Amino acid sequence: MDEIEIVPSDPSWPARFEEEAARLLAILPADLLIDLEHIGSTAVPGLPAKPIIDILATVTDLEAAKARSIGPLEAAGYAFWIENPDTDRLFFVKGLPPSAPRRTHHLHIMEAGPGALKHIAFCDYLRDHPGEAKRYADLKQDLARRHRTDREAYTAAKSAYIEDVLELAVAAATPAPATP
Repeated sequence: MDEIEIVPSDPSWPARFEEEAARLLAILPADLLIDLEHIGSTAVPGLPAKPIIDILATVTDLEAAKARSIGPLEAAGYAFWIENPDTDRLFFVKGLPPSAPRRTHHLHIMEAGPGALKHIAFCDYLRDHPGEAKRYADLKQDLARRHRTDREAYTAAKSAYIEDVLELAVAAATPAPATP
């Protein structure tokens, strides 16, 4: 079973991202890849999280990345979620049960733009606002208890909170209008 488990923050998470990013640089098409970013809760120091490293790969062309990345990523142990309802990205899971004991990485491949920037803005906001990160930690732990075996329900239950934080992040990043 692929249960949701929230664990205390682990100082090794950034290094685990760097190690996997180095592997991905050798797999993903260099002419399409713009950047690899550590996103999600494991990218926020001190934040309890599912022990799964989320990686955002921004690319210049999502369809070209789809055509050229699925096979090599699957050969490297990533499972492609072909029925992903989020059509703005390709989503892969490394360590997906039952073929592996537990998820270790999520890879989100997106075209550069506002959608991808939201993931980065969310993490940046939580890093800069420890009180908000604490509220998110409490919410995640509560939802993990309530939806331990239902990953989709857990994710859906966080969505309104995440949208609220994204609004705060955008407002914080928007410069105040100049006064004459």
